Amino acid sequence: MTGPMRRIAGWGALLGLLLATADLAAQVSEPAAPFPPQAAEQEPITPIPPPPAADPRKLALGESLFGDPRLSRDGQRACSSCHDTGTNGADRNTRDTTPDGSPLRFNTSTVFNAALSFRLNWAGGFRTLEAQAAASIESPDTMGTTIDDVLGRLRDDPGMVARFREAYGTGPDRGSLLDAIATYERSLVTPGSPFDRWLGGDAGALTTAEQDGYRLFKSLGCVSCHQGVNVGGNLFQRHGIFHPLASPEPEILRVPSLRNIATTAPYFHDGSAATLEDAVRNMALAQLDRTLSDQQVTAIIAFLRSLTGTYKGHPVTAAP
Repeated sequence: MTGPMRRIAGWGALLGLLLATADLAAQVSEPAAPFPPQAAEQEPITPIPPPPAADPRKLALGESLFGDPRLSRDGQRACSSCHDTGTNGADRNTRDTTPDGSPLRFNTSTVFNAALSFRLNWAGGFRTLEAQAAASIESPDTMGTTIDDVLGRLRDDPGMVARFREAYGTGPDRGSLLDAIATYERSLVTPGSPFDRWLGGDAGALTTAEQDGYRLFKSLGCVSCHQGVNVGGNLFQRHGIFHPLASPEPEILRVPSLRNIATTAPYFHDGSAATLEDAVRNMALAQLDRTLSDQQVTAIIAFLRSLTGTYKGHPVTAAP
């Protein structure tokens, strides 16, 4: 582990332990009074912003490329094969497979709100969407081709050449290919969750049960790693601090976002938690050394369900 990663992981673990000692809401026995709306601006979680402004020609081109199987070696898979933006931005597989049918190392993360994370992928190996897209195209485990081969296929399509020229003033090249994909991916944000509406001042957006779950989420220490606009995605952390959690390697992971978490089963980097209940119980034990009661699990899940946002005007849904 590098020095910066050790410091980040140590900070997260220490803060989690400090917060875990505050048992103000560790037992959700009686409903608490609703949060005053004016206090929302002081919360450790911030609302998802609307998608950034983008050239509609680049945006439409990026969406087409995201679903284009010519970005893969055998023409049998596209980015959308594993990242279904019609449902949860991922799929329901424990782990997707390589072109030769072998299971991938990691569970597929949702593409929704990925642009809001400080690093990309479970190991956090990429800082930009463009770098991640290039790596996916050229990785033998995902698309299994090269960018030059992809560009050759696109240049053989007069219609696609015309679209690149209209959007970028030039035919398909490496920069415009990656920029178009990244432009589309930046648009894949899901604002408008009940929790974000509550943060925005709508006092009735959360039920009493959801507010109780949020209080518990904070008092147990979950919020020490899951905060910010993406409710995670902004630091590295060691998993299995007190007890083993999922596959032991890699030991350090980018903390995942909890946005739309109720729709993205299975959970953890190896997909080993089949349900949200499993994930909540296992995380509390492994990271906080806490055994939660059924009532506590139910309360936290109520809060987590309030993090489901909307895409194209409709709530994000679980993959079939």
